[in-house]
Amino acid sequence: MSSPELLLQVLRSELRAAGVTYKVLAERIHMSESSVKRMFGQKDMSLSRLAEICKASGVAMEDILRQAADVTPHSDTLTLAQEKSLIAAPKLLLVAICCLGNWTMEQIVETYQMTESECVLQLIALDKLELIELRPNNRYRLNVSPAFHWLPDGPVQQYFRDYVVADYFNGSFDHKGETLLCVPARVSSRSAQEVVQKIQQLVAELARLHQEDRRLKAEERDGFTLLVGFRSWEFSAFTALRRPEAKPELPSMTHQIGPKKR
Repeated sequence: MSSPELLLQVLRSELRAAGVTYKVLAERIHMSESSVKRMFGQKDMSLSRLAEICKASGVAMEDILRQAADVTPHSDTLTLAQEKSLIAAPKLLLVAICCLGNWTMEQIVETYQMTESECVLQLIALDKLELIELRPNNRYRLNVSPAFHWLPDGPVQQYFRDYVVADYFNGSFDHKGETLLCVPARVSSRSAQEVVQKIQQLVAELARLHQEDRRLKAEERDGFTLLVGFRSWEFSAFTALRRPEAKPELPSMTHQIGPKKR
């Protein structure tokens, strides 16, 4: 589906939600109902006409554009080359993660030891890597989907294992909205797959909440990180204590990690 089609799809949905029919819209913008239907049927519309329709129907044009951008199909991952470029430059990786969290350039500069010029250079680099689409006034649009994830065993995941995981677990996990769980269990492969599906649903739900809360003020949101692992595993120190005649299969153990503030 092209961008104009997506835009019109979102516009139709918002008009229905506002109770504005083609007939009502035609009266408000001084056109015939058939002309309005034809205009939507052609699946193309100028920005000036879009602005006129939004004003006449009481729908915010900014909401229409943002929603259309949110539903535009994007990739769930980066390429191996893109990830290698990110970990080769710590500041670039930092700004990339901030962009994935929908930070503005002003928020990045206010928070981290980085000048505006430095931050702009990082945004330009991310635009070249096609992680974002840089727009006027240093605004941007993400070129990845809400279900974005790093490549399994890719450069960024390995970087996180080497430098991030220990720092993450060094927290107390006792603040509001935080939790830490380590739940051992012996289950079948079928049940294990069901747990994986539940985790994927949780990730999708977190992505939905992330998108919804973008409408809130910056001070009403905080940075949380969900780190989840689930695999057949035994602590190496326990493995060393196994009897030689013990069965080789390992006890299934979940290692589920709840949200943690950044």
